[in-house]
Amino acid sequence: MKLLVTGGAGFIGSAVVRRAVAQGHSVVNLDALTYAACLDNVASVADSPLYAFEKADIRDRAALDRILAQHRPDAVMHLAAESHVDRSIDGPGTFIDTNIMGTFHMLEAARAYWVAQGRPEGFRFHHISTDEVFGSLGATGQFTEDTPYDPRSPYSASKAGSDHLVRAWAETYGLPVVLTNCSNNYGPFHFPEKLIPVIILNALAGKPLPIYGDGSNIRDWLYVEDHAEALLLVVAKGELGRSYNIGGENERSNLDLVRTLCAILDRKRPKEGSYADQITFVTDRPGHDARYAIDPARIRDELGWRPSVTVEQGLELTVDWYLENESWWRALQERHGVGERLGVTA
Repeated sequence: MKLLVTGGAGFIGSAVVRRAVAQGHSVVNLDALTYAACLDNVASVADSPLYAFEKADIRDRAALDRILAQHRPDAVMHLAAESHVDRSIDGPGTFIDTNIMGTFHMLEAARAYWVAQGRPEGFRFHHISTDEVFGSLGATGQFTEDTPYDPRSPYSASKAGSDHLVRAWAETYGLPVVLTNCSNNYGPFHFPEKLIPVIILNALAGKPLPIYGDGSNIRDWLYVEDHAEALLLVVAKGELGRSYNIGGENERSNLDLVRTLCAILDRKRPKEGSYADQITFVTDRPGHDARYAIDPARIRDELGWRPSVTVEQGLELTVDWYLENESWWRALQERHGVGERLGVTA
């Protein structure tokens, strides 16, 4: 396949780009290179004849039309988005503009291209979203593809809006779409303002390890390479108009997750005392969802996908990667807002 991947210089997008090229797909990486993007993430495939890069904003319709007409992809994998909840609390406008209006422009450009190509049966518009659109769970239960939407942050509301647009374009215009909603990703190339890299890098620097509230919030953790594999499977074999929940089957509280990371670092980079001594509880995020959990039965039963690693195995791989790639994360720590406490203005 020839794939147009939006946001392909970001965390999840770059994992998709690398895996797609490794599988023999041609990839056009469309990215605006905003603060969380890094072309070093795709350096391993940059010289491949299967790879091309286009610097463009998903809100720039003229650029989208040009890129689609020039490269003629078989499928669009739309990952480009603002994704940090804390930043969405401080500046919701950027999230509405990028995630909702950007998706609108992507849909319209894809629809025009699809029509101009004669509505080819094999074309797909794959919209990649989050489990946060479903809101917050109690102590039991899991999100399914039929769970009602109940977003509770500007970020999740903007992603919910984009999901609704994609379904509307499928129903109204017949655009061939598939959707996926994933749980929390982690792994190599994770931008250093998210929880897991913050904990690793603060631990190494001897800084406090900040945990929101009492650390009881639970997430389902999905290794990013597993997610990329699932996404490529859905875009190739997913049923049109269908959504697939992609989960790691690895629920952990934030506090348990941080303690696991500390134990790994104690073994791999020992120091006097334990890194767990640096754990510090801080003011909670406004509207902090209590628990996310995904039921991945549909993608397992229909497409045969399951995560390949446990969270303990994935965290080992992730810590190893950060220990071995200091030059990558040090450069990104210098970017605007990274390392600052965000999301408390509410």
